[in-house]
Formats: sequence, structure tokens, C-alpha cells
Amino acid sequence: MNFSEKLHSVVAKGFSASKDLANKAGQKANDLATMGAIKVENSQLKSHVDKLQARLGKEVYYKLVDMNKSTVSRENPLISEILEEIKKLHSKIALKEEEYRAIGNKAVAKA
Repeated sequence: MNFSEKLHSVVAKGFSASKDLANKAGQKANDLATMGAIKVENSQLKSHVDKLQARLGKEVYYKLVDMNKSTVSRENPLISEILEEIKKLHSKIALKEEEYRAIGNKAVAKA
């Protein structure tokens, strides 16, 4: 193998290594962007839960104080609806957290 062939081989290997590195960096950036989007979505879901809990508290207060009821039941349609929505949101949050961990674990395994 002459000098020109050796130089060509070294340059080709360098380009191949650079391409692999760029592909890995691109995938890592994509994973990080996806993880960031999941964090934002989870933050929004948690904010919605907070609002529903505040609404639930207002409804309970209204029943106990303003309407002078001695108890509040989850059988009340509005109370039941709010509780069900909170439950659904908690399930969505758990799924998003699982998805976040899966992407993070995949990224760590590739490194």
C-alpha cells in the first residue's frame, strides 16, 4: 500500500468516525428534546391537577359551609366528576414519567 492509499484509508476512516459521532449526537439531542417535551407536558398535567384540587376544595367548602351540610359524599355528581378527572390525570402523569425514564435509560445504555 503506497502513501496515497494509506492517506485515503485514514481520511475515509476519519469521515466514517465523524459521521457516526454526528449520528450519535443527533440522536442524543433528539432524546433530550423529547424528554424536555415530556417534562413540560407533565408540568401542565400537574398544574391541571392542582386546579382541580382547588375546585374540589371550593366545592366541599360550599357544601359544608354555605349550604350547611354536615357531610360531603363522593356520590355527589360534581365531586365524583372532579375526583375521576384527577384520577385520570394522575394516570397520565405516571405514564409520562415512565416514558421519560425509558428514554433516559435508553440514552444511558447507548452511551
